[in-house]
Amino acid sequence: MIATDGSVCSMIAANRGIELARLSGGTVYAVYVVSTEYFSSMAVDFDRESMHEALRKEGCKAVSYINEIGEQENVNVETILLEGHPADELIRYAEEEKMDIIVMGMIGRTGLDRLILGSVAEKVIRHSKVPVMVLKEKCDS
Repeated sequence: MIATDGSVCSMIAANRGIELARLSGGTVYAVYVVSTEYFSSMAVDFDRESMHEALRKEGCKAVSYINEIGEQENVNVETILLEGHPADELIRYAEEEKMDIIVMGMIGRTGLDRLILGSVAEKVIRHSKVPVMVLKEKCDS
């Protein structure tokens, strides 16, 4: 399973995950979670709907990228859009679907940024029963 948020970091992780699947003959499940955390603080339904639609489009674009590189490398890719809290949904999906590994990118935040923002990758690493491969590269670009 390749978890993506559409960032440069997750694209780097996707390339590595596709390579791992190619070498092992596996199928990739490209997973994007439409975060519902943002919706709870919105007051107007119209804004909530447009934000939701924008996040779904972003998710489709992110998993499509993984599908395209899978096609180039002759790797079967299934695209999945989930909704909820990203770390929780990634863990739930990986465990329920009996994934062999979760591959994801991580932006190397430290200090106050990490404390305030939290880290989806860190939560997945700490709580997943499925092995996690995190690619922590200079992804801030």
